[in-house]
Amino acid sequence: MFDGIVRPTEAGQNIDGLNYEAYQPMAQQQLEKIGQEILKKHGLVSMDIEHSVGHVPNMGCSFRLIIGSRHRKEGILAMDEFIDRLKQDVPIWKSTNNLG
Repeated sequence: MFDGIVRPTEAGQNIDGLNYEAYQPMAQQQLEKIGQEILKKHGLVSMDIEHSVGHVPNMGCSFRLIIGSRHRKEGILAMDEFIDRLKQDVPIWKSTNNLG
């Protein structure tokens, strides 16, 4: 399992959290499509994806990926590939509220 935790800084500035916007249902369809492709490619047992929308405070979980795999290496490779594809291909945007 991988939890993406919101850091207290972004680009060297203190922030109170991140704001996520998503173009639904397109974002959900893309998450599921990428998940199915990676599940098959790496021979995974299962995959569950959750991505937050709205405000996520510092230390909150913005993204959770749960992978079931028969072997550690396949799971780690699948996780890395999925996160790269998420950032590249899924219409989810983030913005910050700087604290100064």
